[in-house]
Amino acid sequence: MLISKEPQKQIIANNNTIGIFDSGVGGLTVFKEIRKQFAASKIIYYGDTARVPYGSKSSTTIKNYSQQNTQFLLDNGVSIIIVACNTSTAYALESLQNMTDIPILGVIKPGAETAVKSTKTGRIGVIGTEGTINSHAYNNAIKMINNDIFVIEKSCPLFVPLAEEGWHDSPVTMQIAEIYLTDMLHNNIDTLVLGCTHYPILKQIIQKVCGDAITLIDSAEAVSKEMLNYLPMSTNTIGENHFYVSDNIERFTHIAKKIINIENFHVSVRKT
Repeated sequence: MLISKEPQKQIIANNNTIGIFDSGVGGLTVFKEIRKQFAASKIIYYGDTARVPYGSKSSTTIKNYSQQNTQFLLDNGVSIIIVACNTSTAYALESLQNMTDIPILGVIKPGAETAVKSTKTGRIGVIGTEGTINSHAYNNAIKMINNDIFVIEKSCPLFVPLAEEGWHDSPVTMQIAEIYLTDMLHNNIDTLVLGCTHYPILKQIIQKVCGDAITLIDSAEAVSKEMLNYLPMSTNTIGENHFYVSDNIERFTHIAKKIINIENFHVSVRKT
């Protein structure tokens, strides 16, 4: 379930170092959106590539991993943390917020709010990892906003490894997307929440399967807008980027360069 306290909305004036963590490369979709709006901020990104995916893990394991990731970012002096992993948001957000006084934001609430604003028919689909879907976190968040909205949820576990492999334009990915989404589309949804930050990597194929009549909700875009409650937008200077992974720098770097376009891309290993 989705349980978390509401972080106090206040502009962080002095230290505007942003921390982001995810189970792998998926959170780079969040990094990309946040970097657009907060160009001057220093961003520290951690991808737990040694233990991806999180979606098939137990809630206890997800909490443990998420707390370790959060502590790593806190040790590096961040002033705000984005939990870019939907599964971590669903199961661990409250426990992470209890670790510190700095704001810690998840991606589910902003995504749910955007979906509710988007739908015209009141019929919303949600796709995510097994863990996120089993938590019903998006369903609960949407129902808290408008209990009359129809929500259908579907786990799409193969999307994460496909994204991690960089198969964003593969015929295999197209076939799997058609299998996953066909039944959902029969429910006449007009809005589909990409309830995993890996999924926007496959956005082009997902949109093609769904058709242009269905609006895709990218939680990366939603949480970057939510960030404006905590940091002033800046576009003039380019802040530092620090990337860390728990394993396989070469693979992470290869896929990351397809998602984000920055110079002097350097990744370090942080052992778990």
